Amino acid sequence: MSIQVFGLPVSRGVAIGRAVLVASSRVDVAHYFVAAERVDHEIDRLRQARDAVAAELTTLQRDLPAEAPAELSALLDVHLMLLHDEALTGATKTWIRERHYNAEWALSAQLEVMARQFDEMEDDYLRERKADIEQVVERLLRLLATDDPAAGIAGMAGARDFAGEDPLVLVANDVAPADMIQFKRSVFTGFVTDVGGRNSHTAIVARSMDIPAVVGAREASRLIRQDDWLVIDGDAGVVIVNPSRIVLEEYRFRQRQSELERARLDRLRHTPAVTLDGEAVELLANIELPGDAPAAVAAGAVGVGLFRSEFLFMNRDGELPDEEEQFEAYRAAVLAMQGLPVTIRTVDVGADKPLDRMSPQELRHEHALNPALGLRAIRWSLSEPGMFRQQLRAILRASAFGKVRILLPMVAHLSEIRQTLDALARARQQLDDAGRAYGRVEVGAMIEIPAAALMIDRFLEHFDFVSLGTNDLIQYTLAIDRADESVSHLYDPWHPAVLQLVAHTIARARAHGRGVSVCGEMAGDPAFTELLLALGLRSFSMHPARIASIKQRVLRADTRRLADHAAAVLAADDAALAARRLLSAPTH
Repeated sequence: MSIQVFGLPVSRGVAIGRAVLVASSRVDVAHYFVAAERVDHEIDRLRQARDAVAAELTTLQRDLPAEAPAELSALLDVHLMLLHDEALTGATKTWIRERHYNAEWALSAQLEVMARQFDEMEDDYLRERKADIEQVVERLLRLLATDDPAAGIAGMAGARDFAGEDPLVLVANDVAPADMIQFKRSVFTGFVTDVGGRNSHTAIVARSMDIPAVVGAREASRLIRQDDWLVIDGDAGVVIVNPSRIVLEEYRFRQRQSELERARLDRLRHTPAVTLDGEAVELLANIELPGDAPAAVAAGAVGVGLFRSEFLFMNRDGELPDEEEQFEAYRAAVLAMQGLPVTIRTVDVGADKPLDRMSPQELRHEHALNPALGLRAIRWSLSEPGMFRQQLRAILRASAFGKVRILLPMVAHLSEIRQTLDALARARQQLDDAGRAYGRVEVGAMIEIPAAALMIDRFLEHFDFVSLGTNDLIQYTLAIDRADESVSHLYDPWHPAVLQLVAHTIARARAHGRGVSVCGEMAGDPAFTELLLALGLRSFSMHPARIASIKQRVLRADTRRLADHAAAVLAADDAALAARRLLSAPTH
């Protein structure tokens, strides 16, 4: 029977495919596909974990004190029975063999199936046994987490390696940033999550990847079952589960229309981004890993405006990459860009991107009321001077192979600037002492805190360029946690205060003769292209998938006409409406 699930439309388009569920669990687990030759290894990991948990439970039962209630021993018997039940371990092996899930993901998927079965039981006693199966699975997951994760991740594969011809869509309660990076290597054509707002991390990544997505769909992961056929309508924010043939054909037609439009835009890849009045515009790419660089070149990017180096630090079970590993990654990105410039942002962790090795006092303490305002980004780097200098040395060494720029996240204080420049000078000195080569590196700051925008003139005395991180700038200007769906409706990139800060930063940077770009969501959103051009912006950095659509807007723009209307848009009560009326008018 076909049903509809409603959520927030966060990434346009239509996706059709089989559901792949990532079950929610009280234990954080890694989710990745394993290559065919690693399947037996994953099953062996599962067997070893089962045997170890069984030994643990048996020991607990044997060592129970004489005065312990009989019910406790009986409960341990139940857990042992569940542990060896084919409904759990046998079915989990099937997920590994047929879907190529890693052992943790397979366990979580089977837990979801069994939990639903228990929920549907009429007998109260049997229904309450769901807690037992959850406890057994969590014991297994914790034990699997003590494995060497690198062994499994080294054998990761793409979903297409086993999925046949059927497209796949991902359904989850939420998707962690690190999982998003792993999943984007696969072939998911759409995303559905129970939670999240229009500017949650999942929404931003889905938009940047140009993949249809619906978030905040509440009960989606409970109502949708593995292998259900889904239609994701990213324009309307609707997920249709097991659609009828007529509905399916209608959405397939819409899909074909979108593909034709993408093919038309793709022809602009190598066309220079120059406005009708002759203004050259720099369209750069945002990347997370060195392997993303070839896609940036293929999309027609003229460089990397933002290399998010923090993703080199994530999913590593607490072990940070050393200088040599970082150097190799940065050099690989520089070489892959074939002489085009690469801007590397120093590690920006915290808030929704914690590191495994961070202490509870730093990022994961349950009483940390708002990690977005805590020890993150440049604050964390300066609190770890050894790690920071290591990263700076790696970036400097990579600059010997091409044009490299360093970008500092979340700078708010002049004291932070001085400390950072001192760390950079010391890193250079250390390389000189070691006889290692490096090139000239420009240094810039992210403008993502209102204080930084208001201090822009003082900041520009120290920096070669600035880059507007509009996602955080909006969050901090409006005091809105962009990951909190209860206030996501108040997250407004068109808010007059936000636009004034953006306009002020661009104007002051241009007045000082410094480079200025936008690397946040605004840069890849066609609704803002004309306004940013009107304000004087000539450098945009975005996910490679967004470059063609932004280039189309640039090619059709006349910046002289747009500039005449910029002040009226900034002064309007409804800036979005004013921009559509004044800036989107056809040019002649």
